[in-house]
Amino acid sequence: MGPVRTCVGCRGRDQRSALLRLVLDDSMHDDAVAGARHIVIDVRACLPGRGAWVHPEPRCLELAERRRAVPRALRVDGPLDLGEVRAHLGQ
Repeated sequence: MGPVRTCVGCRGRDQRSALLRLVLDDSMHDDAVAGARHIVIDVRACLPGRGAWVHPEPRCLELAERRRAVPRALRVDGPLDLGEVRAHLGQ
């Protein structure tokens, strides 16, 4: 048994290794792109800053977006660019 995290989409608890960690990438922040802040997948789960955990399933990402759970978990305001996460999940 290892660390357990909660998916921000379905709210289910699972092993940390079974979830994807999403973090805010301020280095790619570009005000010209409609003010959306870029979210990246923290593959090794070691990037600095707050993280949001989600199952690697499109359904959980859709639920997280609908509930606005990712910005709440990361404690940020405004739109977020989840394009890289969607591409990773094949959406």
